[in-house]
Amino acid sequence: MEKVSQTLAGRTAIVQLLPLSLYELTNGTASDPLKIDGLPGQRKKPAFNLEEILFKGLYPRIHEKGLERHDWLSAYYRTYVERDVRDIANIGNLEAFQRFVRLCAGRCGQLLNLSSLASDCGISHTTAGHWISILQAGFIIHLLPPHHTNFSKRMIKSPKLYFLDTGLLCYLLRIREPEDIPTHPMKGAIFESFVISEAYKAFAHRGEVPPLYFWRDRTGHEVDMVVDTGKKLIPVEIKSSESIDGSFFDGLKYYISLGPPASKTGVLIHGGDALYKRGNFIVRPWFRCS
Repeated sequence: MEKVSQTLAGRTAIVQLLPLSLYELTNGTASDPLKIDGLPGQRKKPAFNLEEILFKGLYPRIHEKGLERHDWLSAYYRTYVERDVRDIANIGNLEAFQRFVRLCAGRCGQLLNLSSLASDCGISHTTAGHWISILQAGFIIHLLPPHHTNFSKRMIKSPKLYFLDTGLLCYLLRIREPEDIPTHPMKGAIFESFVISEAYKAFAHRGEVPPLYFWRDRTGHEVDMVVDTGKKLIPVEIKSSESIDGSFFDGLKYYISLGPPASKTGVLIHGGDALYKRGNFIVRPWFRCS
């Protein structure tokens, strides 16, 4: 984009080429992401399990060519993240940038704290902000903004940091086997990143800016993802557990109780296979998360 000499305004289109979605990988038909609060029809579970797809990620070459996941991601990280992204940003200190990217991986699913990132990496606050922007522009990370509808004036204002591909995230976290994920301390964050990236792709593939947010107030109430349809706000809770616990619905219940524009229906996406309706809530499995 930097080397395009003319804007070609009105004569060109810009297409975001993101990693594959689950629907693309399994040759399925994408559903309308604005109707995530509806009960979809049954669909066959993929041949792979959740840990396998979280570990392998969804970059096309790995699946198309059957390449060894670690080797390809290592080459991708070194050529694209370490070289191309560094060149665009004129980053001279490779060691600091490598440390910064891995620190971002360790903070996946958390509120973005530039001061903490800068301090731990040994760089300035301004440099940390610049590097975050570069990783975002390179489709490495996604910053999920908070939603500011006037449910409360005391809202969290920082975005949350996620990776657009869990394979790259697992590589940066040095997870070596799919079997390591269920007991890994960041299992929940990895699964959240997966679900949010799938929702992001569902909108981006339709040529739309993804209207995705999270919601948290200063009293501790939180919703992992909010889909803004324009008419209503659909709350989505994300849990990596295969089994469903009643406490999983607490945040959804509170959000819905705030009234319009909050939807009357909430969504729970979990790491199991169950798909059903439970009162005002739609329970979706990981392979029907968007």
